[in-house]
Amino acid sequence: MNAKHKEPSDVDQFVTAVCKHRSWHRNPDSDFTQLIVNGLSTNYNRFGFFQCPCRDGDGDRKADSDIVCPCAYAQADIDEHGQCFCCLFVSESRLEELRIGDSPKDIPERRPVEKQDQ
Repeated sequence: MNAKHKEPSDVDQFVTAVCKHRSWHRNPDSDFTQLIVNGLSTNYNRFGFFQCPCRDGDGDRKADSDIVCPCAYAQADIDEHGQCFCCLFVSESRLEELRIGDSPKDIPERRPVEKQDQ
């Protein structure tokens, strides 16, 4: 196994650390969250960094630096919508909504169009 390989359990630890550091919460839907964690694991093993699995990038760390998880847009999305773009990270109030059965919301993409079309 190469030194850069990350298993989903490694990514899960990363997500937990981000939540603690940022005072965010993880989406309580474990099946949904596992899909995002698996995507982050795949992208890390492919590109060598945690590129958001919900956005298209070309795997170039410099060009995609804004979509390295947690992405550059996460805090603004959580502040405004209660969740990040992929709904992995959520605010406390959004956490409660998700716990009572609400689904992740589609929220506007903050990433500039020119970066989306790389």
